[in-house]
Amino acid sequence: MRMLALVLTLLLGLPVLGNEPARLDLGGSALVATGRGWGGPPPLELRLSLTAPVPFGAFLVGDPARLVVDLEGADLGAARPEDLFGANLVPAIRWGRHEGRWSRIVVELPGPYRIDSAGQWPGAQSSDLRVRLRPVAAADFAPRSSAALRGLPDPVPLDPPAPDGPLTVMLDPGHGGFDPGALAEGESEANLVLVFALELQAALRDRGVDARMTRQDDSFVALDQRMTAARQARADLFISLHADALPEGQAAGATIYVWNPAADRRAAEQLALHHGRRDLVAGADLTGQDDALAGVLMDMARTDTQPRSELFARWLTSRMALSGLDMHPRPVQPGTYVVLKSPDIPSVLLELGFISDHDDRANLLNPAWRERMVRAVADAAAGWARDEAARTGRLRQ
Repeated sequence: MRMLALVLTLLLGLPVLGNEPARLDLGGSALVATGRGWGGPPPLELRLSLTAPVPFGAFLVGDPARLVVDLEGADLGAARPEDLFGANLVPAIRWGRHEGRWSRIVVELPGPYRIDSAGQWPGAQSSDLRVRLRPVAAADFAPRSSAALRGLPDPVPLDPPAPDGPLTVMLDPGHGGFDPGALAEGESEANLVLVFALELQAALRDRGVDARMTRQDDSFVALDQRMTAARQARADLFISLHADALPEGQAAGATIYVWNPAADRRAAEQLALHHGRRDLVAGADLTGQDDALAGVLMDMARTDTQPRSELFARWLTSRMALSGLDMHPRPVQPGTYVVLKSPDIPSVLLELGFISDHDDRANLLNPAWRERMVRAVADAAAGWARDEAARTGRLRQ
């Protein structure tokens, strides 16, 4: 396998794996307030998630006050600064290539600060770089000369991010009709997830997303029909919403399920058996093709959609964590649910919480908590969509 990778590298003119730059994982990165400002700017922390540790430097410049972070051997890719979670906490952010192998991030600050700490924590497959900032009085601000930034344009003020193109999201509130789902203390799973889905649909539409739903009321929709509806709508993303029950004492909190690739073959057989040939892979009419060929085509489709589903799950866990929302100790898990079987549409099943758990049930009934969760899911969808746009743009080049 390594020999094949090397051959492809030589043929395509790409750098060998050992020379690949560390990439920025925007979904795991953020600018967060770590306390209150008490009438002034709050303490801040810049968190950068990279695929590998890199040499870095961090310093402050003035006129206006700015944080500068230089990274050697890091590729910021097509990620946009305004898509960084928490970018609205500061007047402006910009980043890009600096000199040679260096990239530079410039954060315009809302006042004078000092750098409390700057460090990097390498992991098995990632590296977490953090710069902590503390607000100070103007007399205590000690920046470097702004000559350190000579030749670089000023940061561009941030505008509210706009969609790069039409994004269609199919929301799937689970259960409904004669199937109420889990029940607890007079509440039904079907009703709770429908309320949440309607609020999420409104939030997504406010962002210019074409958000649709497999059901808009307390009606029953068969599982296969939910997938068909997503395919007919040419959905870019499918999000199934649930609030199941667990035996007393088991872990609670939100959980995200993505398709388990180990079940690909069985899923292909079941899809070929239960669906019309025009309803297996969007854009491909498999009418007249045998099950073996249909299975191969579905497997090929999943090699693209599986990592895209997993990427959305990472975006979602990041946004929930940064919003302080409780999650299951294992927030992302493999699943073989029917609604995750679609080979051509990135899909996740989001357990918002567990109706059997007192705290989770209280959250689901709390409009303020639902608003936070809605914002986290909508932020994740927007960030994921921009990652998708950048990825497809690179593939077209």
